[in-house]
Parts: sequence; C-alpha cells; structure tokens
Amino acid sequence: MQIRPLRPLAACLLSLSSLWLTAVTAYAIDRPNVIIVYTDDQGSVDANCYGAKDLITPAIDSLASRGVRFTQFYAAAPVCSPSRAALMTGRVPQRAGVPGNVSSRPGNSGMPTEQLTIAELLKGAGYATGHVGKWHLGYTPETMPNGQGYDFSFGHMGGCIDNWSHFFYWNGPNRHDLWLNGDHIWRDGEFFPDQMVEHGHAFIEAHKDKPFFMYWAINLPHYPLQGTDKWRKKYEHLPAPRRMYNAFVSTMDESIGRLLAKLDEENLRDNTIVIFQSDHGHSHEERTFGGGGSAGPYRGAKFSLFEGGIRVPAIISWPGHIPEGEVRHQMGTACDWYPTVAHFCGVELPERKLDGKSLAEVIASDDATSPHQVFHWQSGGGRTPQWAVRDGDWKLIGNPRDTSNKAPIGKNDQLFLVNLGEDVSEMKNLAGANAGVVERLKKLHEDWSAEVSK
Repeated sequence: MQIRPLRPLAACLLSLSSLWLTAVTAYAIDRPNVIIVYTDDQGSVDANCYGAKDLITPAIDSLASRGVRFTQFYAAAPVCSPSRAALMTGRVPQRAGVPGNVSSRPGNSGMPTEQLTIAELLKGAGYATGHVGKWHLGYTPETMPNGQGYDFSFGHMGGCIDNWSHFFYWNGPNRHDLWLNGDHIWRDGEFFPDQMVEHGHAFIEAHKDKPFFMYWAINLPHYPLQGTDKWRKKYEHLPAPRRMYNAFVSTMDESIGRLLAKLDEENLRDNTIVIFQSDHGHSHEERTFGGGGSAGPYRGAKFSLFEGGIRVPAIISWPGHIPEGEVRHQMGTACDWYPTVAHFCGVELPERKLDGKSLAEVIASDDATSPHQVFHWQSGGGRTPQWAVRDGDWKLIGNPRDTSNKAPIGKNDQLFLVNLGEDVSEMKNLAGANAGVVERLKKLHEDWSAEVSK
C-alpha cells in the first residue's frame, strides 16, 4: 500500500498537536511544589522580621527576605480546628462544617468528608500530597488525613501532645496520639519536632522528581512549652513565661530552617512555594504559664476576635517568581491560600462557593487592592457567640472577649466598634458615636450569618 504524504494543513495540525503535548508535559513537570508551614499559637508579632527584638528566628526571617510578608493577615478563627478547616477548604469555618474545635478523642469525626480539601484539589491535578504534624480535624479513618486527600500522613490527630512521650494529657483519660498513615505507632522518647523534620525530608526526597504538596503543621509554640536545652540557655535571662515561650519559638524556627535546607540541598527552592502562617494568636492559658507570646500593639489573644487573636504572621516565598523582601499591608486571610495556590499551580478551582480569593495580584504589587472589602468571623455557639465583621477600616465585634485582659469589657461593650485605620489598639469603643456604622455592620453580619447557615 502506498503511503501518501500528509497534506499541508494536516501536517500543520499534527505539528501543533505535538507542540501542545510537549508544552503540557513540560508544564506538568514545571508546576511548583507547595509547602504550607502552619505554626500553632504563635503571637501576632513573634518573629524578628515582625519586630520582636528578643527573638531569634533566622528561618522565618529568611522566608520574609526571599518573599512577601503580610502585616494585615488574618486567621479565619481564633482557635485551632476552625482555623485549619478554613485553610484546608478555602471556606470560612461555618461553611467548612467546623465552627469550633474538634474533639481530641479517637472515634470522633471532624471536618465533613464532602468538603474538597486543598490536598484533594492538588492530588486531582497530579500532585503527591503529604501531611506532617498536627491535624485536629477529625479522629475517624474517613476524617483523618488519609481520608481527606493526603497520600502520606504522619503526626497527631488531637489538639496537642507532649513532644517526648506523644501523649495527650489535657483531659482524661490520658492517651497516646501518634499516627503513620492511619496506623497507631510508638516513638518513645523521640522529640516530635525532630520527627517532623525527618518525615518532611523523607517526603521531599521521595517526590522531588514530580510536583508535591506538603502541609507541614508544626505544633509549636503550642503548649507544653518544651524548647530544647540550647534555646532554654539562650533565653534564661528573660522573665517567665517569655523565656519558656521564646525557647520554643526558636526551637520551632530551627526545625523550619532544617526543612528549608533540604529544599536547597535538592535544588528545589526556586521551584517550591513556601507559605508560612500561624493558626491564630498566642495563648494566655494556664497550660502555657499564662502567656509568653506577644501581640505587640494589638489587643486580644487566642480565643478572642480582637486583633491579637486573629491577626497573624504570614509570608509567602517563591524565589525568582514573586517579589522578594517586600511587605504588603493589604488585608488577606487564611481562606485565600487555597485559590492563591491553585492560581500559581495552574489548577482549576472547583465549582463551589469559596470565601477565599486569590492574593496573586497583591503579592505581585503593593499597588493592588485587597480582594476583601468585607470579611466575617464567628467563634463559639449558643445564643451569644462572639462574632466580628470588618469592612474597610471599620470593625465591629459582637459579644467581645479579651483574653489578653488589657481592659475590662463593660455592659455597654457588647457591640464594640473600632476604626483600625486610626487606632489598631482597639482600646476605645466607638459604637456610641457611630450608631449608623454599627447598624450597617450589624446588618452585614446578620445577612452573612443567614447565608452561611443555609
């Protein structure tokens, strides 16, 4: 049989098809890796690059010097589980199905499986997905990490553990909480942050030749404050509890530095997006010696919707692809990492309601406008949950709680209005002199509350 030559148009189409396939293949190979470093109970200003003069944090500072640092970045909740659910889904906690903390007891479910996690999104685009560290979003097989889109999982499922014995001691009965891909394991006497580094390194090594996503949720500086001897000695001149807290922050920073060093060792740093954020503000609980962390000029701490409970350190670094050593003052939220990562990775977003918005334009330019004019928070349940709405510089808090104890909450402060553009301290309630603003923001909250409850 005689083979006829291709007609010019057919040959052209075949050539374009080959080029397209080559481009798609190259694009898949060149897609950036993503690592989210999610710290636990870190104060709003507790890194040297955020102004802390008594802290040594070279790893966090290096991310800022090689990336973009945010000054008005918000956790979606002032407590652990809902904050993490927002990060995982790009949705406010109420829409993500995790309005409050999830139980730390085995057998208790958590984030609903119908949610589409960032791990599931990226896994569907060909990414290897790994979780290392704290989870706190469910303690059943289907709600633990391997049931929520993670190929690999190592860490603890509850809210916290002792870093040496890996037991949860904070409400009885005491229970051991350490898991590898859904199997209960024991690593007696091994320091948990060291194990996080070890498993982080192993995950990078195993997947360095294809795109990977790793959620590296370090459980520091959450109590118990168990800094290493090196850092305890470094800060022994400071008063308690700051010296205990600082030792744990620098222990955490050292672990982060070891993780970043692995990227350099594998020549992956320029092709890896590293996102750094605290899950919410610092703790004033008895279990953390009554404090130690700092919110700087901000009022509030963990459990509070004043700024100190929700304004958090946040940095994104991707050398050679986004600006380096720059600061952004536009508002951003933890919900925004989901669509931002999808944008940078060339992954199509799901056809479902997201509360997060891509920060790509803000990251690229200080002149860009924040994608959020309005954002909402709600914490706790019952008839009088704590809630807040921010619209531009105006912020209204309902049923406020000041866990930093900077000032008492009076009977006339159940609606607490501030203008953050004029005073970030939130020490003076402007509600009485701005009734119209109060009513407008209250109506925004009521409409939002009805919408997320559908």
